[in-house]
Amino acid sequence: MHTLSVSALNDQIKYLLEESFNRVLVEGELSRITFHNSGHIYFTLKDKDSAISAVMFRGNASNLKFRLEEGMKVIVDGAITLYKPRGSYQINCFRIEPSGQGALALAYEQLKEKLSSKGYFNLERKKELPRFPKKIALITSATGAALQDMLRVAQNRYRLLEIDIYDVLVQGDGAAYAISSAIKRADSKAYDIIVVGRGGGSIEDLWAFNEEIVADAIYNAKTPIVSAVGHEIDWVISDFVADLRAPTPSAAMEMILPDVNELYMTLDSMATQLKQYFLQNIAKKNQALLHLKESYSQHSVERKMQQNKEQIESLKDAFYQALEFRMQNYQREVANLKQQLPQAIESKINVAQNQLLNLQKMLESNNPKFKSKKGFAQISKDSKVIDIATLQVGDSFEAQSDSVVIYATVNDKRKI
Repeated sequence: MHTLSVSALNDQIKYLLEESFNRVLVEGELSRITFHNSGHIYFTLKDKDSAISAVMFRGNASNLKFRLEEGMKVIVDGAITLYKPRGSYQINCFRIEPSGQGALALAYEQLKEKLSSKGYFNLERKKELPRFPKKIALITSATGAALQDMLRVAQNRYRLLEIDIYDVLVQGDGAAYAISSAIKRADSKAYDIIVVGRGGGSIEDLWAFNEEIVADAIYNAKTPIVSAVGHEIDWVISDFVADLRAPTPSAAMEMILPDVNELYMTLDSMATQLKQYFLQNIAKKNQALLHLKESYSQHSVERKMQQNKEQIESLKDAFYQALEFRMQNYQREVANLKQQLPQAIESKINVAQNQLLNLQKMLESNNPKFKSKKGFAQISKDSKVIDIATLQVGDSFEAQSDSVVIYATVNDKRKI
């Protein structure tokens, strides 16, 4: 048996493997994914019983439409190769597709979820479109039917518009870069609105509008942007990021431009309303003028003098009536007093006479002259008549009869 070197053995194994397995389709689960700085992707493809190393070199990796994730189930299209220095074999991957799902559909959902988490779709960041734009930019293919549709609608609806066209690739390699660059250039100009769009097509045809570079350009733009891609059933990432999504390019122009015929009708309606407004105002002013005229006639100097004269006459009549009423009352009161005065005088005299008699009787009753009896005298102290029993030893008092007053002092007091 011929003895082989390690290198020779590996060369033979490499030849056999690469000749026998020059194209394989392998389904498995991704594991231990490494994105190298060189652009190569290294990973392990496994199932429940086994595993195999795999590599996808930079040239093929750049064509991936979705991001490889740990645990993702995929179908690998590639060839078995042997890495001679280590004597290990691996799959050299040409193409990778998600198992059970298209690569573009998966890439679409991955990017949509990523941008949504970054706030690209938030309603509060959407910019309001001007109602009457003066200048807009159309970013689309200059040879596409979509451009002609948009120009036709603009011509029919609103001829006061200035339109600049940015001719770009709308599908294929380089389309996403061309679209994003055109958005950035247009955003630096003084446009009121930027419309980004194209006609319908397959998901591959529309894919440029699903690229992150286009989404970033729309998100960072200061000018309001309308996404008008494909047909009504086609939804691309730019639709979610843009300030307004139009189902078709022609619909975009209908949505952002006012209809000149509707404007004419609006102007007619406004003219009618304005005319009615002025007529109503004139009628109100005439009514106010008549009111002022009537008010002036009521408040004129002549009217005031007449009113004052009437008021003076009225006050004069009222004064004479009040004076006559007072005089009549006074006359009645005087007549009553004449009748009551003799009676009142007589009554007063009788009362005075009775009081005089009562006072005379009281005087006589208190006069010692009339009270005088033999052996009795009126006792007083400090000019006040008192009871003798109230005197104390040492008190001075007066004893008075009808003819004499004796001043004395109590030397002794005894109870009887």
